[in-house]
Amino acid sequence: MASALINRAITGLRSLRPSLSIAQNSRSHTSFSKRGQFYRRAGFSPLVSSPKTCILVRCCGSASSAASMTTSAIESVSRSEPVVSCDWLHSNLRDPDVKILDASWYMPNEQRNPFQEYQVAHIPGALFFDVDGISDRSSNLPHMLPSEEAFAAAVSALGIQNKDGVIVYDGKGIFSAARVWWMFRVFGHDKVWVLDGGLPQWRASGYDVESSASGDSILKASAASEAIEKIYRGQPVGPANFEAKLQPHLLWTLDQIKQNINDQTHQHVDARSKARFDGLAPEPRKGIRSGHVPGSKCIPFVQMLDGSQMLLPSSELMKRFEQEGISLDRPVVTSCGTGVTACILALGLHRIGKSDVPIYDGSWTEWGSHPDTPVASS
Repeated sequence: MASALINRAITGLRSLRPSLSIAQNSRSHTSFSKRGQFYRRAGFSPLVSSPKTCILVRCCGSASSAASMTTSAIESVSRSEPVVSCDWLHSNLRDPDVKILDASWYMPNEQRNPFQEYQVAHIPGALFFDVDGISDRSSNLPHMLPSEEAFAAAVSALGIQNKDGVIVYDGKGIFSAARVWWMFRVFGHDKVWVLDGGLPQWRASGYDVESSASGDSILKASAASEAIEKIYRGQPVGPANFEAKLQPHLLWTLDQIKQNINDQTHQHVDARSKARFDGLAPEPRKGIRSGHVPGSKCIPFVQMLDGSQMLLPSSELMKRFEQEGISLDRPVVTSCGTGVTACILALGLHRIGKSDVPIYDGSWTEWGSHPDTPVASS
């Protein structure tokens, strides 16, 4: 759905681009003027001022110290901490090595269109990451992980390089952003964080949003979609500026889950609701049996979050897992309905020191649709 809308948007953009450019320049000057006021209040003075370029120096500092501050913004963030705050992102919004992705995605029954919502309101400078589109086009399962080549091509089209730090957010708080956080990590890029509380927390903090996606952002979203399609059609794409290297230990298959039922090398934790896990509520997708993988345990993903949809502190996260009999000294694998909210469990486990948690990508949609996979219910 989002991919089709992106294609329609790019068609309209080509005919309107001259007038759009003028409107953007006007907005950029206004936005820049406001940013200048903010930076001066924060103790910075602009050396070069334009809508696209701003070199800042703290009034009492030197140019060299400002350069050091700019280059260390991403490097100063802990790789063991999976989220960043809205305050941190706001302070580093214009850092050229910080790339922001709106990875909003919603369940089909919600009837929400993430790309349309992105165009209405998004964090300044954010690009749209199409969870359904940047996926394995050869699979009949929803948004399965694409190949190394396909992911590299799509991310390169978005203008992201391996040197960049990637901040991912979504429209719910912490939901689909965790999936994209995992996607970057499973392809070897660990300079990636989820925005804690997402777009709702950003707006609640009083920070501005942009509306009407820029021509550049629409072009990049379209280019990412086209790159994926070309890869799966066997067509050549341009050179990739992002190198993807699969980390197999972070990705599990149906066969590995089958084997784990007998071997129990990993504790299997399911992020779906308790009613779906117990087989008391029907699955949202037709033709999928109800229940759970034998031997697995249920910790609904909402238990990782507080009332503001922000990730719980480490102590609270530990309690959630311990209460369900999950030993943090043993390996864990997570799953859910389609491999999205399982990543929220992995996000919580990462915060408490377990950074090697694999996701069963096919999750219950794959398991429950197979006629020969065992299903348990309560």
